[in-house]
Amino acid sequence: MPDKACPVCGEPLIKDGFDIPFETFLGFKGNKEPDIDLNFSGDYQSNAHKYTEVIFGAGQTYRAGTIGTLADKTAFGYVKNYYEERGQGKRNCEIDRIVQGCTGIRRSTGQHPGGIIVLPLGEDINSFTPVQHPANDMTTDIVTTHFDYHSIDHNLLKLDILGHDDPTMIKTLEEYISSPAMENEYNETDHKFVATDIPLDDPGVMSLFHDTSALGIKPEDIGGCPVGCLGIPEFGTDFVIQMVVDTKPKSLSDLIRISGLSHGTDVWLNNAQELIRSGKATISTAICTRDDIMTYLINKGMDSEESFTIMERVRKGTVAKGKCKEWPDFKKDMAEHDVPDWYIWSCEKIKYMFPKAHAAAYVMMAYRIAYCKINYPLAYYGAYFGIRADAFSYEIMCQGKEKLQYYINDYNRRSASLSKKEQDTMKDMHIVQEMYARGYEFLPIDIYKAKATKFQIIDGKLMPPFSSIDGMGEKAAEGMEEAAKDGPYLSRDDFRQRTKASKTVIDYMGSLGLLGDLPESNQLSLFDL
Repeated sequence: MPDKACPVCGEPLIKDGFDIPFETFLGFKGNKEPDIDLNFSGDYQSNAHKYTEVIFGAGQTYRAGTIGTLADKTAFGYVKNYYEERGQGKRNCEIDRIVQGCTGIRRSTGQHPGGIIVLPLGEDINSFTPVQHPANDMTTDIVTTHFDYHSIDHNLLKLDILGHDDPTMIKTLEEYISSPAMENEYNETDHKFVATDIPLDDPGVMSLFHDTSALGIKPEDIGGCPVGCLGIPEFGTDFVIQMVVDTKPKSLSDLIRISGLSHGTDVWLNNAQELIRSGKATISTAICTRDDIMTYLINKGMDSEESFTIMERVRKGTVAKGKCKEWPDFKKDMAEHDVPDWYIWSCEKIKYMFPKAHAAAYVMMAYRIAYCKINYPLAYYGAYFGIRADAFSYEIMCQGKEKLQYYINDYNRRSASLSKKEQDTMKDMHIVQEMYARGYEFLPIDIYKAKATKFQIIDGKLMPPFSSIDGMGEKAAEGMEEAAKDGPYLSRDDFRQRTKASKTVIDYMGSLGLLGDLPESNQLSLFDL
């Protein structure tokens, strides 16, 4: 939307309205069970969980319990071993009969990774469920519901307080960009950078979803990728990149719609994709998020409660599965209000739809990260490799552009047989390839300056952490960072003793040239004099 000043105070409006009616959350009569998801940095998630007790009061919040059940194959192993240990032979049909009785029974209890059950004031938790320590661990201060939370979610509110990489990445970007290390690169006097100040209508950011010009590179520099959204959350996978190419987004709202399409089931493939390619719909008119259905039907003049009900039936897949008895009547009402046939056809295909609020939250974070990718490239790549890269390898990625290209070609030749780790490495290599194409480089790891897990910006280049070395665990990396604080190493033996690293890791570091001219031992040979 164009810039506009507040009519009351004159300050510029922040333009964060996304046409998300509150009724999609609770219904027009408060008859919908709310599903509240809150995303926090994974580093802060435990603090957020504890803060719910501050908000609602002590004894009013409980971790959502889970029940682990016995799978059929595990049950088969138990039953078979039971009879074998006792020397009793049983026919398979008898074993299968007992397995059927064992399958699905409780094996252990645990806790939902982010679920918090909220108890209303004045109520007793035991009126709804017993409580316990997870896995019967009496040493923990965590208390969970004894019943699986699905058994009580109609009676008590559950908050999903989840860990997410995007808030961590944005916080890391703020730290990088506001640090003295950025002085040489950007020559700014005011280093205070706040991600929420980034405008959500930046033309440079939107250009990333059309071509690579904002990055100063060509598609052939990055393996033929026609757009610049590699490494941008929500938009960096091959599936979504193709979606971006097909839909040609022009605004933030279009990006939110793409996010809805990519998270839904049978919303894009065999549905919106066909409608857009045939010209019947555009990214702006296709059904992309669950909210679209309700707002569209209300704008067509349909009853608001009926519009809400249709949205609920469609987004849960009830219509697509043929389980909505009211659908013939709904179709008739929609046709009477001039809803096009293709729109009704699209509703009948959908099996699951993403809420617009989720999509808007994810895309706003992705947009800010994309802004940093253009304007603060070293900070972006440092944050990406440190937080989002799953298989970053110092040997493969930090030895220069030519060596990286060798590995990319090798992986492409073996693409059909790559392991899961190699597939993750391939994704990271594409981001490194882009970084090299933009003219940025890595510094060799300095055993005195490198951090355990964090990339550093030094003299306009990125220094990888110790953890980027293949075979280096996080504890070993932390040991190296700590040991360097005690001064220069006398030898490789001294390095091994102080860092507690294994001989294999140290020999590997030596082969990469990271140990410089450190002698093998503290003892001098006459030939060294």
